[in-house]
Amino acid sequence: MSARSRKKNTVVADMFPGMADRVSKRPPKAEVEPEALTLDEAIARAHAIVDRVLAAFPVVATVGLFSGGNDSVVVNHLFRARVNAVAHVNTGTGIPATTQHVRDVTAAWGLRLHELHPKHSYADLVMGRVIASRGPNAGIRPVWKGFPGPAGHGVMYRRLKDEPLQRLRGELLGGRGRGRNVVYLSGMRWAETDRRFRNAEEVDREGSLIWVCPIVHFTDAHMREYRARYRCALPHQHAEHHLCTPDALPLNEVTAHLHMSGECLCGAFAKPGELDEIAFFYPEVAQQKRDLEKEAEAAGIPACKWGQRPPGGRKNGGAGRLCKKCDGKVEGQTDLLAEWRESGLISDSQYDTFTRHDAA
Repeated sequence: MSARSRKKNTVVADMFPGMADRVSKRPPKAEVEPEALTLDEAIARAHAIVDRVLAAFPVVATVGLFSGGNDSVVVNHLFRARVNAVAHVNTGTGIPATTQHVRDVTAAWGLRLHELHPKHSYADLVMGRVIASRGPNAGIRPVWKGFPGPAGHGVMYRRLKDEPLQRLRGELLGGRGRGRNVVYLSGMRWAETDRRFRNAEEVDREGSLIWVCPIVHFTDAHMREYRARYRCALPHQHAEHHLCTPDALPLNEVTAHLHMSGECLCGAFAKPGELDEIAFFYPEVAQQKRDLEKEAEAAGIPACKWGQRPPGGRKNGGAGRLCKKCDGKVEGQTDLLAEWRESGLISDSQYDTFTRHDAA
């Protein structure tokens, strides 16, 4: 099967198991020029990155960050024998099936799960019930009001994701003193998006928190081969989450349905029609958003529609470190067509025909 890609930074070639692949250009934050690696070599490189960090810093705990998405499941599967625990941020905005998937998988692996929750709910942020505690607006104005749109993404990321992770860092460090560190393993990759190509790096130290992206050099071809190697494809009745063998790579049904983890649906960068897609598979989740829309509209909030740019809003408020597809670009039908092609639902020639029509 051809693995021709429309992404700018991935190799355009026919890939077969055991072949080497690499990111075609040097990412700005890469320490050296990427070299072509087979999957086994890429796996060895991932372990070497973590080994280097653990040798260089006194580490209290190594925690795998598990959103439930395709990349996070690979990094946690790869390092499940090396982490002390797994962390999942239950933002309260997402699809409950994804959180249940994470719970079930970590239990099957025998790992401790830190299920984190934001201090303030998404509904409270949208309705303007979270009042600023610092700065010139302290005690006076809300930190945000209305559905976010691109300009509000930074607020949503900090409140819904980053704050719970920072709180966990503090809990893990406890009173252990200065100079101790917590390692978070994430599934960011240079080949995911242009933003990740520009900003992702193997190791990013933030005070006592060390963000490590051990599979940052994995290409899309590496990811396909890893899934083919470890995910059960036998013609039988699969166990829940495809955990048919001890080494099996789990499958989250949400990613199969929506092609995203669905753990955070703040709507800041939602594509047109996304809520309808969610409603098709998970109507109760979409209904929660629509009920909140009605509440916001009744309260006279101008930004009362999920997934729409608020009236007069700034163009872009930036994307969070862990938000895979929140880069300010609206993803189109081509992304779904690529998924269909890779899974064999359409042929290469059909893909080319559809994408030529889309570009016309």
